[in-house]
This record gives sequence, structure tokens and C-alpha cells, in this order.
Amino acid sequence: MSTWDEPLRKGPLGGRTAKALADKLDLHTLGDLLRYYPRRYDRRGDLTDLALLREGEDVTVQAKVLDARRKTIPARQGRRRMDMMEATVTDGTGRLHLTFFNRGSYHQSALVPGRLAMFSGRVSTFKGRRQLDHPEYVLLEEDGLDGDAARAYADEIIPVYPAVKGLDSATIARSIKVALDYAIDIPDPLPPSLRTEQGLLGVYEALTRIHRPKDMDRLKAARRRLKWDEAFVLQLALAQRRRRAEEMPAKPRPGMAGGILDAFDARLPFTLTEGQREVGRSLAERLDATHPMHCLLQGDVGAGKTLVALRAMLRVVDSGGQAVLLAPTEVLAGQHLRSIRAMLGPLGRAGQIDGAEHATRVTLLTGSMGVAARREALLEAASGTAGIVVGTHALLQEHVSFADLGLVVVDEQHRFGVEQRDALREKATDGRPHVLVMTATPIPRTVAMTVYGDLDVVSLTQLPQGRSPISTHVVPTSEKPHFLTRAWERIREEVAQGRQAFVVCPRIGDGDDEVEAPPEGELPGARPPLAVLDVVARLTKGPLADVRVEALHGRMAPEDKEAVMGRLNEGRTDVVVSTTVIEVGVDVPNATVMVIMDADRFGISQLHQLRGRVGRGSLPGLCLLVTDSEEGTPARERLTAVASTTDGFELSRADLQMRREGDVLGDAQSGARSSLRMLTLLYDEELIGKAKEAATQYVEQDPALTAHPPLAQALAALLPEERAEYLDKT
Repeated sequence: MSTWDEPLRKGPLGGRTAKALADKLDLHTLGDLLRYYPRRYDRRGDLTDLALLREGEDVTVQAKVLDARRKTIPARQGRRRMDMMEATVTDGTGRLHLTFFNRGSYHQSALVPGRLAMFSGRVSTFKGRRQLDHPEYVLLEEDGLDGDAARAYADEIIPVYPAVKGLDSATIARSIKVALDYAIDIPDPLPPSLRTEQGLLGVYEALTRIHRPKDMDRLKAARRRLKWDEAFVLQLALAQRRRRAEEMPAKPRPGMAGGILDAFDARLPFTLTEGQREVGRSLAERLDATHPMHCLLQGDVGAGKTLVALRAMLRVVDSGGQAVLLAPTEVLAGQHLRSIRAMLGPLGRAGQIDGAEHATRVTLLTGSMGVAARREALLEAASGTAGIVVGTHALLQEHVSFADLGLVVVDEQHRFGVEQRDALREKATDGRPHVLVMTATPIPRTVAMTVYGDLDVVSLTQLPQGRSPISTHVVPTSEKPHFLTRAWERIREEVAQGRQAFVVCPRIGDGDDEVEAPPEGELPGARPPLAVLDVVARLTKGPLADVRVEALHGRMAPEDKEAVMGRLNEGRTDVVVSTTVIEVGVDVPNATVMVIMDADRFGISQLHQLRGRVGRGSLPGLCLLVTDSEEGTPARERLTAVASTTDGFELSRADLQMRREGDVLGDAQSGARSSLRMLTLLYDEELIGKAKEAATQYVEQDPALTAHPPLAQALAALLPEERAEYLDKT
């Protein structure tokens, strides 16, 4: 067993302390404790004469105790009895009062009259007296410290650890000090040649500097080394996974000249952008490989991701295989079906009178389909009649089978769990299928996995010609309520010119419990969020009384949802008030305005996706983010970020900055459970790139890392069996 894995309960700490660290901080081994890094670093404060102290300053003073006394504060309602010790000290220039709560007898025995000490804390005023509450102190000999020594004490860098109730930073610091003294021979996971090449400290020196910093330059070098530990070991895991993926068999899908893809390109009424052509060539190369493609297609809202994915699907169909498009909602699945059939025209009507010579069939499979329609869809998928199958979670069920599944396209991949995506991938009969996941605004974990190198990434950064800009504005109702009135007037103006609009709400209403939870880390608002049914009633009786308004939400029957979208597409409805069922995929070129009510209830990715439903034609789009959140709050900052740019890649970075990466090796989406304690995606991309290059070389030369036992042990600690299985499915 490595020293890193030595249990704290058997190591240098007492059983009581080890139990507290395990119970309260989930720290069980020596390695856990040594990698519990300080949250920040403080200095004791300027060395100051008592006569010059100012309220609010962090100071260190060298003074002599004049008197010390204990007293008891009686118990009051909601507060138990407290033991208190007060002292008065002087340095000859003035006096200062000290207050200590609890452990009064200990402090009184240490701070006896005449005793000299260094005291550090923040100056406050109570009843006109300057004081320090519960200061740190170091007892001195009679002659005290000279000026240089005293200043060194005042300037010393103090680590502050994330603490919890019953386990304060000082106790954690003492435990780590004991652990450091005990672990002097701890094995270094990084090979000596790599440390030399990258100019890195040894691990013990780095840990000592991070927990006992002498100056900021040494602290910086320690951080760089410990970031390398995390980046390199993580990249090893991803490099091993890439190697395993390359060894898995997959049926090449080379397409064919003169097939359905060529016929599709020939009938396109527009010219592909150079970006779409380049991404198409990149996907074609990957589809022609004998190992499965695992690719992330990033593209901003409206960049043409669906068109690029459809061309990849047609290449698979030309190769005799089938492609599946997995959508998160029935509304989106239906939209994809209509969009693909419209783009294909006769090429998507195989077996029909007006079907083209080189044609396939596009079928839909959802959970709410009738028995007859479902049976027909299942038969078309299993027989291979349908070259393209569009569906929802219903595609994942055991009885759904395919003749030759060659490509899985996942739209908005973060809507699906790893197990769900893996279930569909297992339906291939000849090796593993190629996988293409699409997203317009990557959530933090997706961004993390992208930069960390797990996925092959292709990006669409160029919008097609003819797409109009979308302007976004925050409507702060608490500060400027008349702005909301103007928003409804704006919709009326657009409708008067023959255009259409969306109004989005966080919940359905009418006694439902489907309340959109506030983004993580934020408290819910003082009132319930606005609801679709309530807003429809208000609008039709008020500011939009003479406008054709309809509701759309998830509780409606599928045929009713289809009917609403049909009337909207045909121009028989002016305004749709909806929940987030329209978040992705809905394509109404005539829609020019979107008003998002209680916009602070939504995350950055959702807001960006929602506003992408307007401005999809030749007319510019307008998105209004209605909120009563106060200026300066996290919710308002999020809305301001969305209003400041329409660049989805920039917004993904803003989202990441607000939420952090999440756990890149587990199923947590929140930064609270990140396995990366030192590494940060936003600021360490260059270091991560170097670590990726080095890790790839090590895995190519020694896939199992048998020549580097400490490194293999570090990898096993980072990636236990259940995480390895999860990562392999991602």
C-alpha cells in the first residue's frame, strides 16, 4: 500500500481527529488530507503601534498584558451560556482590549499580567474602545522580538482551509502539519524525466509549499506542480480511453458516388458555407475509419448543425447502414422529422409514387405514438426500410432493434444520461456505431471534456448567409416596470406587420408542480414563477387582447402540440406562450420576437437556446429578458452576460466561470463535486495541452504504465472502477 493510501485512523493522527476528518470532510487517507488545499491565504497584518490602530484594519501588535479577567455570559433564548475572557494590553503608546469566547481558562492561564506576546486580528470598536475579537497570539520572552523578527511574524502567510461546523481551519491546519511531518518519504507520482523536462518541483516540496508558504513565488511554483499532477493523470485516463476506442471495431461507412448524399447536395437551394463543407469532410474521414467515431459537433444556434448531421447520416445510408437521431423531447423529435423530410423531399419517400430513385425512408418513434403507428415504425427500423429513424427516449427500449445501426446522432447531449446514450449504442450488430453529439452551448462538463481531450471536436463557427442578427435586452421590472408595457407593444407592432412571437414562462400553471428550479447556488424568488396558463389569460384580456394567442406546454397531448405548431407555421397563430418545450429545434422563420418571463429562472445555455428560436429568417430577431432580480446579483449578472453576446462559445465560457467544470470523471454536473482541486479550465488550457501531449506519449509507449508504478497508483486513485466504467460509456 502506498503512503498516499494510508488510512488516517492508522497513521499519525489520533482516532478522534481522523474520525472528524472522515465524517465531516470525507478525508480518509493521508493523500486525501495532503490534497485538501487552502481556500485562500491571509497575512497577519501590518505591524502597528497601538496609538495608530484604525477600525477595520488587519494588524499585528507586540504588547504586554496589563490585566486579564474571566466572566460568564448567562444563557438567553436561543443561545447557551458562554465562557468569556477579556484582557487589556499595552505597548507604551496606547491600550487595546482583547476578547476571547470559550476556553477562557486556557487563555487566562497563558495571558497573565506582565506577559509579552504578538497579537493578530481585525480592529473593531465596542463602547468606544478599540479591540480585537479572538485574536491569534504567540507568547514571547521578556525582551520580545526585534523589529525584523516582528515584521516577519506579521508578514507570515497563513493558509485558510475550507471549514465546516465542528472542524475549524486551525484544526485542519494542525492535522496537515502533522501529516506533512509524517509523509516526508511519500512517493512522487510524476516520473523524474517529466519533472525535469517541465521544470516541476518534487511532490513533497510542492505540498510543503502549498501548506506552509514562505512567499508568493514559491506558492506559485507549488500550484503549477500540483496542477500538473491533476492534468497529467486525467490526461492519462483519457489517453487510455482513446487508445481503447481506437482498438474497438466499427464498420467503415465510406458512402458511394452518385448516391443519395450527392442527390441531396444537388437539390439544395443554397450553397453550403465553407465551414459546413470542412466539417462535412472531417466527419466523412471519421466515418470511413475502422474504429468508432466519437465526435462533438459544436455550433452556435442557427449555424446549420442539423444539416451537417443529416449529410453524415446520408453517407451512412449510402453505405447500406442506418442512422438514428435522438432528441430530448417529442416536440423537438417531431420538428426534426418535419425538417429532415422537407430537406430530403422525394429523397425521403422511398417506396412511394413520388419517391426518387435513390431514396430512403425517415420514420419517427416516440413514447406517445398509437399502437399501429408504433408497430409500423418498429418494423421499418428492424427491417432496415427506414434509413433514418428520429425519436426520443422510446428508442432506448429493449424491444427496439435495427438492421444495421451505423451512426447515432444525439441532439443536445446533456439532456441524456450516460446510461441512456450507452443503451442506444449497444443496439449495433456489427461492432460499435459511430457517435456524433451536437450542442449549441456546451454545459460546463461538456466544455471540460472537450478541452481535456476526450472527444474529437469539430466546430461550426460560421453562420449561413441570410441569417439575421438577434438583439437581446434585459427588462428589469423592479426598476423600470414601464419597460414590460413596452415589450407587449413591441409584440403588437411585429404582429401588425405579419410577424410572430414567442413568450416563454418557467412553469405551466393551474396547480402544477413543474416549477423551474433556480440555477444552482441561488435561492428561489420571493414569489412563485410565472406560468403559461396565467400569462395567456392576462395577455388575452389585456395587452394582446386582439392578437391570436395560444398556449404550448408539456402536459398537452402530442396531437394538440402538433396542432399548435402547425397553426403557428401556417401563420394562423400570432403568439405562442410556452414553456421550454420550444428550447431547441423549433424553426419558425417568421418569428421575430421572444419575451422570456422570469428569465433569471433559467441558465445561460437555456436562454441562449431559447432566443435562437427567433430571427431564423431574413428578419432581425429581438429577445427580451424580463426579470425582477436586483442589479449586482448573480441572476442579473447571468442575464447581462447573455445580453452582451450571441456567441455561444463565449457564453459557454461565462457559464463555466460561474459554475466551474463539474466533476469531469463522474456524473456530477455541479462544480461542487469536482475531482479537480487545483486545475481550472478557464485559466490552465496551455498547461492542459502540454499534459495531453505528454500523456499521449506515455500511453503509446506503455499503455498499462507498468514501468511507472506510482503513476499507475495515482491513476487508480483518480479513476476507481465505477468511474472508469462511467468514462468508458461517455
